[in-house]
Amino acid sequence: MKKMLRLASILVISVVLVACGNNDSSATERDSNTKNHLNGVAEQSKGESMADTRVKLMFSNKEVLVRMYDNPASKDFLTQLPLTITFEDYIGKEKISILQKRLSMDDVQAEELSKKGDFAYYAPWGNVAIFYKGLEDATNDLIILGQIESGKENFENVDGDFTGRIEKVTK
Repeated sequence: MKKMLRLASILVISVVLVACGNNDSSATERDSNTKNHLNGVAEQSKGESMADTRVKLMFSNKEVLVRMYDNPASKDFLTQLPLTITFEDYIGKEKISILQKRLSMDDVQAEELSKKGDFAYYAPWGNVAIFYKGLEDATNDLIILGQIESGKENFENVDGDFTGRIEKVTK
């Protein structure tokens, strides 16, 4: 009987030690996989830098150049280009157009205030907005996609609706 208890004890201890050993190797493997994944993400981010990414909005023989920001919503917007959309004036401060396909909101934080020249996305309505005047009482659902670099004044002088084409500018 004592031999059976010793054998059972040895068997239980062996199983526990093997299980702990497997967990340690799994943890090491998991840490290694996590490091490889994070390195891959960092390399991918470097490769997909949007520092020089611009879009051009053309309407009524006018052109507006927007420097895009590096965020998931901006990247998703770029996949929809080229677009021909109709803008309408909204509250005398912005031109808006509802997109046919909503932008991805994964891992995106909304901005607090818009300023003149912002190119933004308003998630609840699914529309893009170009601010030609600042908006003091901004919503927390506004994602800034980019900033106008040239042609800001073209929006202030446009009355009513207008149709424009947005294209990615190639280097």
